[in-house]
Parts: sequence; C-alpha cells; structure tokens
Amino acid sequence: MNDAEYTSGSIEIPLKDSDEVIELGLDQLPDGDEVLAILIQENCPLHVWIRLAIGYYKQAKLADFVRILEASRTSANTNYRGYEKDLLKALDTLAAHYVQMANKEKNKELKKDYCSKATVLYTSADKISMYDSDHLLSRAYFCLLDSDKLDQADAQFNFVLSTNAYNVAALVGKASIAFNKKDYKTSLNYYKKALKTNANAPAGVRLGMGLCFYKLGKVPKAKLAFERALELDGQCVGALIGLSIIELNNKTSESTKLGVDLLSKAYKLDSKNPVILNHLANHFFYKKEYQKVQQLAMHAFHNTENELIRAETCYQLARSYHIQGDYDQAFQYYYQATQFNSSSFILPFFGLGQMYLHRNDSENAALCFEKVLKSSPNNYEAMKILGSIYSNSKEAEKKEMAKANFKKVTELCPDDVEAWIEYAQLLESHDIQGALNAYGIAIKILKENVQEGIPPEILNNVGSLYFRTGNFDESKRHFENALRLVNNELMHDKVYYGAIQTTIEYNIARLHEAKHEYDMAEKSYRQILSRHPQYIDCILRIGCMCRDRGQIHEASEWFKEALRFTQTQPNSWSLLGNLHMDKEQLGPAQNQFERILKFNEQDTYALCALGNIWLHTLYQPSKEKDKGKRHEQRSLQMYKSVLKIDPRNIWAANGVGCVLAHKGLLNEARDIFAQVREATADFSDVWLNIAHILVEQKQYIRAIQMYENCAKKFYKHTNTQLLLYLVRALFRANRLLECKTMLLKARHVAPDDTLLMFNMALVQQKLARQVMSDNKSNLKAVQSAMYDLKSAWKTFNYLIMSGESDRFREFKVDAKMEAKFCEDLLSQGKYHLTRAERIDQEEKEMKRKQEQEIQQLKLKQMQEEMQREKELEEKRLALEQKRAEFIKSTQSLMIVEAEKKSAKKRSKKETGEVVSSASESDTAEPKSSKAKKSKSKKRRTADISDNDQASQDSQEARMSKSKKKSKSRIKNSILSDDDDTQEDSDTEKSKSKKKKKKTSKSKSSSKHESSKKAGDYKSREYISSSDDEGQEAKNAATGDESQDTNHDTQDNLSDLEEQNADETMQNAEEIEQDVEEEEGSVAEEEEENEEGDNQVEEQEEEQEEEEDEVDKEAEQEQGNESMVQGEQQSEEDNE
Repeated sequence: MNDAEYTSGSIEIPLKDSDEVIELGLDQLPDGDEVLAILIQENCPLHVWIRLAIGYYKQAKLADFVRILEASRTSANTNYRGYEKDLLKALDTLAAHYVQMANKEKNKELKKDYCSKATVLYTSADKISMYDSDHLLSRAYFCLLDSDKLDQADAQFNFVLSTNAYNVAALVGKASIAFNKKDYKTSLNYYKKALKTNANAPAGVRLGMGLCFYKLGKVPKAKLAFERALELDGQCVGALIGLSIIELNNKTSESTKLGVDLLSKAYKLDSKNPVILNHLANHFFYKKEYQKVQQLAMHAFHNTENELIRAETCYQLARSYHIQGDYDQAFQYYYQATQFNSSSFILPFFGLGQMYLHRNDSENAALCFEKVLKSSPNNYEAMKILGSIYSNSKEAEKKEMAKANFKKVTELCPDDVEAWIEYAQLLESHDIQGALNAYGIAIKILKENVQEGIPPEILNNVGSLYFRTGNFDESKRHFENALRLVNNELMHDKVYYGAIQTTIEYNIARLHEAKHEYDMAEKSYRQILSRHPQYIDCILRIGCMCRDRGQIHEASEWFKEALRFTQTQPNSWSLLGNLHMDKEQLGPAQNQFERILKFNEQDTYALCALGNIWLHTLYQPSKEKDKGKRHEQRSLQMYKSVLKIDPRNIWAANGVGCVLAHKGLLNEARDIFAQVREATADFSDVWLNIAHILVEQKQYIRAIQMYENCAKKFYKHTNTQLLLYLVRALFRANRLLECKTMLLKARHVAPDDTLLMFNMALVQQKLARQVMSDNKSNLKAVQSAMYDLKSAWKTFNYLIMSGESDRFREFKVDAKMEAKFCEDLLSQGKYHLTRAERIDQEEKEMKRKQEQEIQQLKLKQMQEEMQREKELEEKRLALEQKRAEFIKSTQSLMIVEAEKKSAKKRSKKETGEVVSSASESDTAEPKSSKAKKSKSKKRRTADISDNDQASQDSQEARMSKSKKKSKSRIKNSILSDDDDTQEDSDTEKSKSKKKKKKTSKSKSSSKHESSKKAGDYKSREYISSSDDEGQEAKNAATGDESQDTNHDTQDNLSDLEEQNADETMQNAEEIEQDVEEEEGSVAEEEEENEEGDNQVEEQEEEQEEEEDEVDKEAEQEQGNESMVQGEQQSEEDNE
C-alpha cells in the first residue's frame, strides 16, 4: 500500500458479530478518541489500526497516531493469519516515530525518553522477527543517532544489502555512515549507486552527493548537485545552505550578495536551523553588527544538540565579545567551544590562547597554540606567538623550541621585523653573534623596506651585545647613536624617552668602568644619581668599584645606601654577604643571605651561597666531632634545594661534588665534576675541583696539568690562590725546584702575602735538606742550599716576630720549630761545605785527567791518520810514476814502429824508382830528401813529445785528485789494448810466411793499429806523421813539386798538432769529470784500497810480463828489419 492510499480513499471498520462495516474517509478522519473507542469496541484486526494510525500521521495528527498505535499493542485483534507481520510493522512504525521525535528534540531529558521508548519497541520487534529487512533498516537508522553505534548500524545495513543489493534506504544509510567517518569518496559511491537504482530518489540523495563533492574539493560538481536538489525540492534547506556557502567563499560583492540571499531564503524556510543561524552570525560579524551576531548565535545554540554546531556557535559568540573588549565572556565561550569540539575545530583554541595571554597564563596559552600548530604546522601567527611564549620560559628545552619557531618564522616571512627582533632578543643569552646578525637584518629591513628610523632601543641592545663581546669601540658607537636619537625624541615623549636616556647613560658608564676609566665611570654614575637618587644599579656599581680598589669600608657604605631605599633588593644583600665572605666573616654573611630568603624562598643565588658557607665551615678546626657531619648535611640540603628549583644549576652541582669529596667519596665527586665540566667548560671552579681530586688520588702529573690549563684559560697566571694549589701539587710530587719557581711568581704578584712567605720558607728548607743529605752534592748546590736555609730561617723569624705564625697552626706546622730546624741545619753547614769542596776538587782533578787523556788520544789518532794518509799518498805517487813510465815506453815503441813503417815505404818506392831510372842523380836525390824528412820527422816527434809531456804534466796534476779506482781503470784499458795489439801482431806473423814484402807491410800496419789503441788521445798524431811520410815519398818521386808539398805537409802537421792538442785537452777534461763523479764514493773506495793495492800489484806484474813480450817482439822485428835492409842493400849493390 503506497502513500496515496493512506491520504485518499476510505477505510472500512468491520462491526463485531455482523456483516456491516463503518466507512471512514482518510482525508476527513474524525476525532481520534472516537475512532479509538470504535476500534476497541468492535475488536478490529491489527492491520486496520495501523492504516488508521498512518492516516492520522499524514494529517499531522501525531498525538492520535501515537495513541492508536500504543493501544493496538494491547487491544487489537490478532487472531488471524499473518498477524505477526502486522504486529512487527506496528512496533517499527511507532519506534521510527519516537526516533524522529528524539532527533528533533532539544531537551536532553525528553530526547533520552524518546530513545528509551524506541529501544523498548525495537526490542519487542526483535522477538517477532529479528532479520526482517524493514525492521533492520528502521533499527539501523535508530543507531545512526548515536555516534558510538555506527558500526552496529553498518552491520545491519550490510545484512539488508546482502539480501537485496539495490535497497535504496540501505545504500543511503551506508553513505551517511561513510560521510560521518570522513570517507567522502566511499560515501559518494553509495549515493551514486542509490541514484542509479532509483532515478527518482528524493532530493536528499542529491544533497548528500553535493556535500561529498564539496568535501572532496570538487566545488563545481557540488554546486550542480545542490542546484539539482533544489529543482527536485524547492524547499531543500540543505541545498540552499550549500549554495550560499559556495557563493560566500567566492569573496566577490555579487557572490556575497547572492550567498546572503540564499541564506535568507533558507532562514525563511527553517528559522531554527542552527547552521543557517551560524552562517548569518558570521556574515553580520564582518559587518560589525555584533548585537545581531550574539542574538543569532544564541538562537542557534538553543536549537541544536550537535556538539560541532554548538562549538561553532560558541566561537561566534566568543569572538563577538572579544572584539568588543569583554574578555571574560569571550574567555567563557572560547573555552566552551573547545569543550564541544576539541579535535577538529581549531579556531576557538587560537582565541582561547589569546585570552590566557591576557590573563598572564603562559602555560595554558602555550598548550592552546600548540594544538593550533599541530593542526596547521605552517600557521605563521601561531608559530610566532608560541615562540614569544617559549622565549620567556625558564626551561632550556622551551628556549630551544622558541629558537626553532622564530627561525622558521623568519624563513617563512623574511621581512617580518618584529620576528627578527624577537629572535635576536632570544639569542642574546647564549648566541651573541647570532643576535647581532638578527639585529643587523632587522635594521636593514627598517632602512630599506619600512623606511623608518632605527629605534634607539635596538641600538642600545646592539651596543650591549658588543659590550659583552669586548668590542668596546663598536659598543660606544652604538650607545652614542642611540643617545643622540633619544635626545631628538625627548620633546615628543619626555617620560618614555627620558627612561631610555637614563638606561643608555648607565650603559656608557659601565663601558667606562670596563675600560678601567673609573673616574669617568664614577662621574657618569653620580650624574645619573643627581637626577634619579634611587637608581639602585648606579649605587651598587660605585660600591663595586670601591671594592675592586680595596676600599672595603666605602664599598660597604654604598651597599647599605642602596638598602636605605629598598630592603627587598637582593643584589644589595648579596654584595654585602660576599664582602663578609671575603673577610672570612661567615656569621654576618649567613645573615645577609638569609634575609634574601625571607623575601624569596626560591632565590637560588642565596641558597647556593648558604651552601657555600656551610661547606666553608667544614675546613675550619672544631672540637665537636658531630659538627662536621651536621654542616655537611646542611650544605648538601641547600644545594639540593637549588637543584630542585633549577636542575641545570652548575654551581649547586659543583657544591654537591665538594661535599662528597669532603666525605671521602672521591670517585663520585669526580663524576659530578666531570658532568658539570661537560655542561660548561667556562666554569673555573670545576677545573680546580677536578685537580684537587686528582691530587687526593695521588695523580700528581694530571693534577699539575689541570692546574696549569686552568691558569692559562682563566687567570693568566695572576691568581695567587691557584698558584698555591699548583705549588701544593708540585710539592707532593717532590718537584721542589718547580715549586720554588711558582712561589717566586706568586710572590711577584703578592709580595706581602705571609702565606706565600711561609710556603716559600718550607720549600727552601726541604730543598736544602735534600741537598745536604745527598753526599754527592757539589759545591754550588750546597752553597745554594745554605742560601735557601738562611732565607727560610729569616722568613720564619719574621713571621714569628710579626705574630703571623699562629695562623699556620691549622696546617699543623709550627714556625718556631721550623726556624729551629733551619738553625740546626745551618750549624752543620760548615761540614757540608767542606765535604762539597773536597768533592768538587776531586771532580775537577778527575775532569782534568780525563781531558788530558782525551787530548793524548786525539793526538795519537791524528798522527795515525797522517801516517796512513802519507802511505796512501806514496802508493798513489808510485802508481802514477809507473803509469807514466809505461805510457812513455809505449810511446817510444809506437815511434819506433812508425819509423820502421816509413822506412819500408821509402825502400819500396826507391826500389821502384831504380827500376824505372838508373841515374845516380835520381837515386841520390831521394836519399837527401829522405834525410831531410827524417830530420823534420825527428823535430816533429820532439815537438809532439814536448806537447805530450806538457799535457801529461797537467793531466797528472789533475789526476792527483782522483782515486786509485780510476787509475786502475785507465791502466786496465791500456793493457787490454796491448793485448789486442799482441793478437793482431800474431796474426800478421802467421801471414808473413806467404810473402815477405807483404808481411813487412802488414806488420807495419799492425804496429800502427797497436800504437793507435795504446796511445789513446795521441794516436791521431802518429797516424798523421806516417801519412805525411808517405806523401813526402811521393813528392820526392815527382821532383819539382816536392818542396811545395813539404810546405803543405808542414802546414797540415801544424794544424794536426793543434787539433791533437785540443783533443788532448778534451780528453783530459773528460777524465777530470770522471774523477769528480767518482769523488762521491771516496769513502767506499778507501775501504777497498787494500784490495785495490793487491790488484795494482797483480796488474803491474802482468804489465811487466807484457812489456817483456813487447821487447822480445820489438827485438825480433828489428832483426827482421835489419835483414830486410840488408837484402835491400844487397839489391842496391847489385844494381
């Protein structure tokens, strides 16, 4: 039965026990009570009750509808087949009505009551048929009201779709669940499937599709879907709202007007719709009509139970109150908005954070902005505000987070001057150079982009940073520029700029003080005090200058003057307490620091100072045994209190380490000191404490190194207390001379310090005692020890006379006893001096004898060396003489051979001439020419010999510098050449058997080759001579041309002599170069001299044998030549 059947036509009510019926028109139903009475009286079946109830529902008579269905549960007739289905329908219909009423109800109690009734009805229906599709759909839509039951509703929709995959109601329900889970793509797919299943689906399907498109960023498609929904249902409020939002987001005048018109139309259709009311409130907020905003938002708040919508409503109310300055109401509604929706709606957290800042609640404000930044990581404003909050925190982690935030802000917006300034202020505490860079960028932006003057506050800050870096010139320049700007602005705002002027003048005075210009600094401070007598900082600085100059009383008066203006100023009490501490007045110092704690129990400086006082008492002698333990506990308690307030306080941690060290827990104390040193290396006390621990652990070398490094890093060797620590370590390490040197340095710094005097006397005494106890000490050491003893004795007596000796009793040392001990040692000084003198004389005598022995040994070595060199020189000269003789003999032999050869040639030619011409005149002429040639040859030979002798002398002079290895090499080469000559001569002898004349000629040529090889650089001269002799023989045969040829030959000979002389010089130079190259191996060659001598002797023997063989051969050749001459003479005689 469709909806038309319920709104048109009629229904028949059968009468009891009769065939008659009562016909009622559904469009004009009578009073519900009357119809209900008829139904009960006639005991009508259940399906009639259901038809009549739905008819009343269609006519908007909801009370009659509910009464009929409620009465049907007990009064309807169910004695017919299929009544279970009608009963299930009745229960589900009534339950669905209660669900709809609960969805519309604003009252929580009534809403809860409707839900309870619907739950009872659905439970009853489950007992009839739990898996009926219509029943499951109704129950699933009921679960959609509770966000916690979405999964249950989804399961029921899935069951329905498993039986009928095209059930539109189930598809739309699945789409709604996916939309609530923010799975917009899946939701859109279900809506599309429902639309494909039923093309005539209601406008709600199009509306759902439009919302999905909008969430997916497909705004044009969303707009088309909303427009289609309006075409299907002109009163679709959701579509009107969607279109209005799209138009308002276009942010043009026309679109804004159209969006407002759409909202107005939707408001006329549903004036209680909270979404419409919120958007209208937002519109009127930008029109600055805040009263209308509050009315519309409040109306929306009371017409919805949806927390998301209520959160937006509260936000609209909060910001309207915020902008009007009503911060209490704004805080209330911002906070309420965050409670309604604390996850997705971020805007209320931004406003709430601002309200917390207004209330000076930085912690809660930071939490709010952190949530904003978590949702929107690049939110510039939230990042900037959060950085400012963190920068004011005392936690180091927060400081680092602030630094990171400002760094990111400056990267996102590099032209934000405020961000750069805040970033610089954040870096001032730990990164001075980074702060200066940030201020520099801010100043550059102000000059170039903003085109405004630089505020004097920034220049003052920059000057202060330069002051901290020690760059006093730049600091002064910035302070002066800032002061000039302030003086120019005084006429505009005298109060504000007057305060800045005073601050800058104070900074300039501090600059003078740092530059040790105390007069100018004090003058500036007093000028400020003349205008501002209660300027406490100026009073305290004057007191500090007096303290540094040693004017303790004046410093105390200035500090008390500061207390006259205010008793709660902790700096004054602290400075007074420190003055008492320096004077070892622990009681008054304790009172000063305790006064600070009365005003501020968490003053870490005062607590730490009290801990130091209790720690200091541990090193004072006391008769009470338990007093030390009590003071240890109090000191430790103070340091722990500081660490609870500030866990990173290095001074308190250092104090804890000192207490542990005093208890004897050296390893634990050392671990704490090491941790403190890792935290900061610019804390001198921890360096000293580590060194003290090393001394106690008897690691003196490491302790000394630590003291020295500390002195270099922090004090430049001018701190007498540190030098005393170093002296103690050296003393315990028994390095007394270094200990004495350090004490002398300390006394140069503080010559009147009695403690230094006392320690110097002790060191001198121990040094003297060590020297005197050593029987091997020399005279100089003993004299120095006696001097040290006298000086120590005088020092002890001075301390006794001045009354300063009593202060050293705490060190368990008595000056009188030490002086007496020095006096005893001095009385033994004569004995030690005598012993030292005797030892000194013995040492001198022994040294003299040793020197004599050394001199004699050196002289002996020199003589041996000279003798050895003389022998080597004699051997060298002998070898050179033998070589010269050998060369001379070889040259003589070569000359003889050359003469024999020339004689053979002449005899051969003379024989030929006689055969051709037998006249005696012709034969006589060659003889005379031969005699002339022989004479000229002898002269040339003599000249050559003279030249050779001169060159030989020069060569011998150069070769005298060479060693035996080069000489033996030259001799060996000559000997090898002689061997070759001998072999050649033997070969020629074997051939002489064939023909006598040919043998003579070959022998002369062999001799010529032998002379060439043996003579080396002189062979060319003899070859030229032999050639000249042959040429003379030819000239003699030619007659008239002989004289001219002789002249030419003489010229050629002179040229050859010059050429040979040049070649001789070149060869000599080459030999000299070889010698110079071999000089580098002189040391090795000297070691091989003995072997070289043996080799030379062997070579000399071989040379003698070879010379004998050469003489034999020469005699044999002379005999052969004489035979040849005899034959020639006989032939001539015959002719």
